[in-house]
Amino acid sequence: MHQLSLGVKGEDRVAVTGENAISFLGHEGARVLSTPNMIGYMERTCRDTALPLLEQGYDTVGTHVDVKHLAAAPIGTTVRFQVEIVGIEERRVRFRVEAWRELEKIGEGTHERGIVHVARFAARLAEKHR
Repeated sequence: MHQLSLGVKGEDRVAVTGENAISFLGHEGARVLSTPNMIGYMERTCRDTALPLLEQGYDTVGTHVDVKHLAAAPIGTTVRFQVEIVGIEERRVRFRVEAWRELEKIGEGTHERGIVHVARFAARLAEKHR
């Protein structure tokens, strides 16, 4: 039986570097954490929070993202990602997600993940490639 419950929280911290910052503005001083990377870190924090609470052989996959990028986080800063389980419906887990740079919220929203049995999920994908 999965051990997921409402109110479970998770957190991660990520340094903003040249690897996860935008570069298209053409000015080194304008490089900040990219929106796709912010969303990816939010998703990863949700997955890492849920995974230890699942039965052996299960994991989660992202199914829905609704996020606003509110402020910039420049290279050299650290962003704190905070997540909380706010809904559980059968195989769906809904999270509230936030990203913070020091005292400033830089992102917020919701993220939904589906619980999958990894071996069965892989088998279904293999069928699609035939």
